[in-house]
Amino acid sequence: MIEAMQADRHKNRQALLFGLAAVLLWSTVATAFKLALRELDVLQLVAYSVCFSTLALFLLLWRQGRLALLTGYARATPGYFLLMGLVNPCLYYLVLLRAYDLLPAQQAQAINYTWAISLAVLAVPLLGHKLHRRDLLALAMGYCGVLVIATRGQVLQLQFDSIEGVGLALLSTLIWALYWLVSTRNQRDPVACLCLNFAVAAPVSLVLCAVFSSLVVPGWRGLAGAAWVGLFEMGVTFALWSTALRLSSGVSRIGNLIFLSPLVSLVFIGTILGEAIHPATLLGLALIIPGVLLQQRAQPAPLV
Repeated sequence: MIEAMQADRHKNRQALLFGLAAVLLWSTVATAFKLALRELDVLQLVAYSVCFSTLALFLLLWRQGRLALLTGYARATPGYFLLMGLVNPCLYYLVLLRAYDLLPAQQAQAINYTWAISLAVLAVPLLGHKLHRRDLLALAMGYCGVLVIATRGQVLQLQFDSIEGVGLALLSTLIWALYWLVSTRNQRDPVACLCLNFAVAAPVSLVLCAVFSSLVVPGWRGLAGAAWVGLFEMGVTFALWSTALRLSSGVSRIGNLIFLSPLVSLVFIGTILGEAIHPATLLGLALIIPGVLLQQRAQPAPLV
């Protein structure tokens, strides 16, 4: 009994470390997006970062001796992985990175954080769920927070830095929520499935870049930015988070760590990018985070 309890504590400590590492890496992403977009356009950043992520996921599965899963999954449902790869990473990151290109990082990352609230909205037509009072309150808090952030607190004037950027950031939350709803029905290995998605997306994103932009060898800053985004936003960090959820005896304890991410992200945005953090961003997050927590209580969903 004592040995079992000690083993359980050890697993929970490991889960916490993996979870904190994932949150820390995800917290750098908004800053990495903006730095990389100084060197590359959106299509180039998507193409190069997807290739880095695909390679990293292949190597991870190879090291774990699970490459055979890819062949089996691809043969069983090729259409599923073709569709999912086109949605994420292709469509999702094209929309999200364009939003980051148009908006200050603090605005884009805070708005994107409302995807869990968008999940509740999409669950109504797609899953037949009903919106209860708690859901409606969560929606109101979340999107009021978005309005405060997007207008820099000038809510009545409705002056936006970029209405297109705000629209794209909100659209990205719907795309991710839709992807999540579909992927939760898939009970197969999540890392192997993600690897197949990226294997589909890599050639597609390269063709899109070649046709609508240019496939050039970027300088070291652009290459480093694409590698960072590919490894720590798209690929490896997902594996860390999945491992943390698998090891933990209480998924909610690990899941709640994600609420540290937008706050830590603001530290990187302020110190590295030099953006002055607007009070409206903090006020907006003070509405969005409780709104997400409220929605999670009403309809729990792991944040991955």
